[in-house]
Amino acid sequence: MRDLARRVIAQFVVDRRVLALAFARMADGVGNSFLIIVIPLYVTSDVVGGATFGLEEAMIIGIILSLFGFLNSSFQPFTGRWSDRLGKRKRFILIGLGGLTATNLAYLFAESYLSLVVIRGLQGVSVAFIVPTSIALVNELATTQDRGGNMGVYNTFRLLGFGAGPIAAGAVVNLGPYRLSGVTISGFDAAFSVAAITAALSYLLVTVLITDPEGTNANAGADLSIDIRDPSGRHLFDPIFTLGVASFFMAATIALLATIQPQVNARLEQGATWFGLQFAAFIIAQIALQTPIGRACDRYGRRPFIVVGMILLIPTTLAQGFVTSSEAMFFARLAQGIAGAMVFAPSLALAGDLAGEGESGSKLSVLTMAFGFGIAIGPLASGALVGYGFAVPFVFGTVLAVLGAILVTTQIEETLETASSPIAGDD
Repeated sequence: MRDLARRVIAQFVVDRRVLALAFARMADGVGNSFLIIVIPLYVTSDVVGGATFGLEEAMIIGIILSLFGFLNSSFQPFTGRWSDRLGKRKRFILIGLGGLTATNLAYLFAESYLSLVVIRGLQGVSVAFIVPTSIALVNELATTQDRGGNMGVYNTFRLLGFGAGPIAAGAVVNLGPYRLSGVTISGFDAAFSVAAITAALSYLLVTVLITDPEGTNANAGADLSIDIRDPSGRHLFDPIFTLGVASFFMAATIALLATIQPQVNARLEQGATWFGLQFAAFIIAQIALQTPIGRACDRYGRRPFIVVGMILLIPTTLAQGFVTSSEAMFFARLAQGIAGAMVFAPSLALAGDLAGEGESGSKLSVLTMAFGFGIAIGPLASGALVGYGFAVPFVFGTVLAVLGAILVTTQIEETLETASSPIAGDD
């Protein structure tokens, strides 16, 4: 048991600043994911009113939630590049966390649909300051030999926070109102306060425990352009661009389930609890496997995991369109989560290997931006396609997975020279 415990602990041994940043992102992840559950409830409550511009409440909820993703993803290349030029990762992370704290507090005073749209939009821009600069900082604090493990640890704790938030959010709202020192606080106000406190805690952790690597300043004026075509001429597409496209396909595929809960529940004759478990299965697999897969790709190479993960994404996506039981859907989502874990951390590590000093923000933002757009596009695609048949969205996702697998198989080469796997080399 002691040896097992030592091995588990060893998986999470990384640079102190990476671990601090991982805990910081876990804290703000709790608060941010809180809002995914709380905002729809808040919109449909008696607290919010005002002009709807002819839109139904369901459409307003969709706009509020989607706007965050689109603005977050759209601004990431700019904030990533800007942080490269200034060489100040920590400053950008703090700007984003400060904005997130302020906007979470702003919900306490929002009583109209328009104000919710504006606040959520500002939150999307705020998080755009955090995501690419955090990934860039992890990349710069790592070396080629431990980059995958660092990315895995960072993503594990970030996903822990993101997964824990929705579980607690509904309870916080439903158990309100609360009485504290003679003051009555509604369930909604308590939820928004929790989100603000977690963002502020994250701000404090970054302020006290994080410093910029010295090499970032020395290379702040490096060439930050992103190529679509492979400049070496060995392949058709640039490897980082290829990883971005594959990340977009993967994210869109895993997000297909998000908007078709009624159709899934009707087909499988199940309730909301089963759907919640099925939706969470992907995150469960990610949390369990990100760190060990990240460590493994430091030893065996990045490319084998990315290729196998994209190939595994094909049957696990297609299966969801044809399963006939709740248990089968759960295991299909769990297997899809395994596929995603095999792609995500190794892709970031491979892109980090290719990024020169002072280029991490702009280079890695290609992947984070693409993933964000995929998460936003996937639910829209499934909502539009499910009317043609339950399996159609998943067949569409399978086609994307096939294209992604072809791209990474033909356009990506190994970057880890010491990889010991026989399939880790170049094509």
